[in-house]
Amino acid sequence: MTIKHGHHPANVDRTGSDTWRHFNEGRAERVLIASPDLRVLFERSPDDYDPIGLARRYMQGADIVLTEGFKAAPLPKIEVFRRAASDRPLYDPAASNAGEWVAIITDDPDFHAECSVLRFSDTIWLQLLANLAWERSLVLDS
Repeated sequence: MTIKHGHHPANVDRTGSDTWRHFNEGRAERVLIASPDLRVLFERSPDDYDPIGLARRYMQGADIVLTEGFKAAPLPKIEVFRRAASDRPLYDPAASNAGEWVAIITDDPDFHAECSVLRFSDTIWLQLLANLAWERSLVLDS
């Protein structure tokens, strides 16, 4: 299962539709869109960006939950660092949370770090990453 951090309000429904009106005009606390193959829950809540709390509330029964974003959360981190996107990674070996990095996957052949560095050019990088993620995952108590 996955949790995606968003900086902007999510809008997955069409403006003016019945479900949009229930949630926006009717100010319903929760609106569930139920279709034959999909459920979408809109829920009003405080700005709670605690990924551990969200996983406990919405992801019961998951073997593993991957989160995207949540850079400041005390979670194991995997970073994708591409030279075309940035001059340097988010990873900072001098930062107090540097030990949270499980791995960095990169296209930079010269990049080195204290954590595992996997290269897209390696044919087995995805399998190695899956093993590292499982080994370093944060286990939540029930």
